[in-house]
Amino acid sequence: GLGVFSVSTKWDWGQILCPHLWVHYNNLIGRLHKYFFTYFETFPAPTAETLFLLILSILAMESAHSIRFLYRHFLSGITEKSLNAFYYVCSYAKADYSRFMNVTAAMVLKLIPERLKSQPVFLCIDDTMVAKFGKKFEDVSKLFDHAAHNGSNYLNGHCFVSLMLCVPVWRKHRIVYLAVPLGYRMWKKETSKLGLSASMVRQVMSEFSAQKNVIILCDSWYAKKDLVCVVDEYENLDVICNARYDSVLYDLAPQPTGKKGRPAKHGRRLSLEEDFTLSNEKIGDYYIGVRQVLTNLFGQREVLAYVTASEKTKGSRRLFFSTIFPHQMQIFCAWQEKEPLNQTGSSRMQYIPLLCYYFRWNIEVSYYEQKTFWSLCSYMVRSSRGIEMLVNLMNVAYCAMKILPYQEDAFSKYRSESVQEFRFALSEEIRRQVFYATFLQNIETGIKSNAFINALKQLLWHQCSCLHKL
Repeated sequence: GLGVFSVSTKWDWGQILCPHLWVHYNNLIGRLHKYFFTYFETFPAPTAETLFLLILSILAMESAHSIRFLYRHFLSGITEKSLNAFYYVCSYAKADYSRFMNVTAAMVLKLIPERLKSQPVFLCIDDTMVAKFGKKFEDVSKLFDHAAHNGSNYLNGHCFVSLMLCVPVWRKHRIVYLAVPLGYRMWKKETSKLGLSASMVRQVMSEFSAQKNVIILCDSWYAKKDLVCVVDEYENLDVICNARYDSVLYDLAPQPTGKKGRPAKHGRRLSLEEDFTLSNEKIGDYYIGVRQVLTNLFGQREVLAYVTASEKTKGSRRLFFSTIFPHQMQIFCAWQEKEPLNQTGSSRMQYIPLLCYYFRWNIEVSYYEQKTFWSLCSYMVRSSRGIEMLVNLMNVAYCAMKILPYQEDAFSKYRSESVQEFRFALSEEIRRQVFYATFLQNIETGIKSNAFINALKQLLWHQCSCLHKL
């Protein structure tokens, strides 16, 4: 069971969170209160309390169609705060929500088992579009969406750049990478998405000082100098990225000949079709060719270029770059849960950096889950600050469903379940606990019936026993 109730001989709910909801750190709401307040430590107490209630309502209602929806169906029953208080805290409160990324990153890194500390961790970068029909949202604009399915490649809405952290954990004696989105930033026309993503990476890198290898994973749109230049600023940071097919590649610079004149900075120009020898058999779904090259994107830094093809003699080819070499990575391939990384023997070691690029797909899964099941697109706040705050609060709640099963043994059975399953279980218990707390408050201040209160205690004790048997 979830271990949500702690019934003692004295009826003591502990700390008063608000007039209608008292919590104790041994029950579910108390434990959630303790977990989420890590994000709000530097905020004023009223702001922190209001933000926690918003997150609690998101979990209890299993969706967040709007702040008004959360207030009408949940918040108004447990707090005397007005609806405007929740709108105000999102848009105008003195709260730096950018630090949510650092708090989440620090939590996730603590989940890495001691034996896996040397394994690489991955930072996935991408952006997603949110269509909005109204034109009164701040910074709303016409955006090009290559994946649009509405008959047009343009939509009216917002674009969010996000960062995801993937760390190794044990699950059923296998290594799996737990993927946790760190945060979202709304793209505005004053800055580029490349500059925005680079600033997000710089902000969280302070949390990775103890990590041996931190690797950025991004698609070809983000493989530009404005982002990859960040790699040169940190010794433990590298990048594995998809790249444009027409990227210019050069062979390594030849050895100096001793003749007069400036030595050549690079060798001859390489062709993806003729200068890469593909593997004899498919590795995963593709034939792969690899060689060390120089490219304008990374200046004089030597990188690995990978070329993949679904057919060996025909069909299109894709290009990838890696600034990290196989001998610089310590990764336990045989213990990996998924193919093809767990099938990498000594003959395939040179392909390991490219195979790690598969972890980037986790960010697409996260977008799907948050948009479909977590109401990421349903915000109805006008100011861009309020939108960013609400979106990041939803993300903090989503991250908790990923982190708590590894952080607390009571939730460990949800490690292999979807985050939606875990949220459903928490939602039931939150609503049940709120019902009992509110009911008890009314009884104590109204009827003053000790017999009834004792009967209610027995009912709670029975509920607790039943939950622990599950």
